[in-house]
Amino acid sequence: MTEDARDGDAQSPPGGNTERLWGGRFSGGFADIMERINASIDFDKRLYVQDLAGSRAHCNMLVAQGIIEAADGHEILKGLDRIEAEIEAGAFEFTPAREDIHMHVEARLAELIGPAAGRLHTARSRNDQVATDFRLWVRAALDELDGDLADLLAALVERAEAEADTLMPGFTHLQSAQPVTLGHHLLAYVEMFARDRNRARDCRARLNESPLGAAALAGTSFPIDRRATAAALGFARPAANSLDAVSARDFALEYLAVASILSVHLSRLAEELVIWSSAPFSFVAMSDAFSTGSSIMPQKRNPDAAELVRGKTGRVIGDLNALLVMMKGLPLTYSKDMQEDKEPVFEARDTLALTVPAMRGMVGDMTVNRAAMAALAGAGHATATDLADWMVRTLGLPFREAHHVTGRIVALADQRGVELAALPLAALREIEPRLNEAVLGVLRVADSVASRTSEGGTAPDNVRAEVARWRSRLAGEGEAG
Repeated sequence: MTEDARDGDAQSPPGGNTERLWGGRFSGGFADIMERINASIDFDKRLYVQDLAGSRAHCNMLVAQGIIEAADGHEILKGLDRIEAEIEAGAFEFTPAREDIHMHVEARLAELIGPAAGRLHTARSRNDQVATDFRLWVRAALDELDGDLADLLAALVERAEAEADTLMPGFTHLQSAQPVTLGHHLLAYVEMFARDRNRARDCRARLNESPLGAAALAGTSFPIDRRATAAALGFARPAANSLDAVSARDFALEYLAVASILSVHLSRLAEELVIWSSAPFSFVAMSDAFSTGSSIMPQKRNPDAAELVRGKTGRVIGDLNALLVMMKGLPLTYSKDMQEDKEPVFEARDTLALTVPAMRGMVGDMTVNRAAMAALAGAGHATATDLADWMVRTLGLPFREAHHVTGRIVALADQRGVELAALPLAALREIEPRLNEAVLGVLRVADSVASRTSEGGTAPDNVRAEVARWRSRLAGEGEAG
């Protein structure tokens, strides 16, 4: 998208040997390769809804301000409606010669209504036009994402409630650490995705300023009403500085940052589903709806949906990096490099439109093998910390001493090839004579989990309370939305 040769005056309709609306001072034509590298219509035609909405708002404002005649405004609006119908019916012709969506709309409008079409561009540049279109598009993408994340959060909360008592190993370094519940584990992702949703909402609030009326870069001498166009397009306010309005792309960068962090969270959960569904774990089984088979090994059930969610994260992170690198050296205001801002954003949105619903589906219909999870919940002496804590509470040992004693008991269990809970009291007392029958209770996995009642802990009662809190919160946000 290129800045206009003139700002504010009506542009000439296509004529002569060119369809370019800025071609008054040019006598020669493009090289073929220049036409190909210059055109953006192959991807920016996705902005047609936003471009038409911005044109309607601009037209109505021009009429209201007495800048163009009402009759011309009426014809312009009729022509824009016709163009929208043609695009949606697949009857609109897109050509690289008209470069971008703005020139396509204006050129077609001229074909439909004649010279009055040229008045639409009064007090407007393609610079503020594309900045407005792009903000509107990203805003719509964020609204769509908000709904998808709400669905994912609801699926996770529902599954967490069902698994509030399901024992499983908690890991650090992918080594058995302490037993937790699956419900608690899933609620950790609820927290992550809720932060992603909040980041997306913050991004929406910051981008919701209208560039329209900033023109090429300096504003315009026409008596326009920027607040009217901002309100018509659902913006909170006009952008305050005309230079910033046309050159800022931090809203797109922030969207991609939101998308990247969200994708990392999706990838972490996807990785766990891949691990959990493998034969050595067998914690979960993915349904046929989200699995594939092998062309040679008939027994295989591959968690391809989870692997693809994990894999596509790299694309989204790459989209953010591409736009950061493109923007880092650009002086104010517009440079043609900025035509490259849309494809990374479009790709990231398309990726999230697949990965978030796919994760929601996998969470909702996976089968949990509670017995397999429970069998490994105490593996690796996972209740060792409970034993040390018991000695601190009951025997008054300093934690470091209790830690040392517990380490010796763990070593004994390793020597005998058993878990802590399988050691007889007599064996425990050989290491610490003050241990008594009561200590055996803290070595049981279920008792260990139930004891973790501190705020944010894994106890089943905590999980159920958190589920209730999240249900209330999500319901309230739904009503507010």
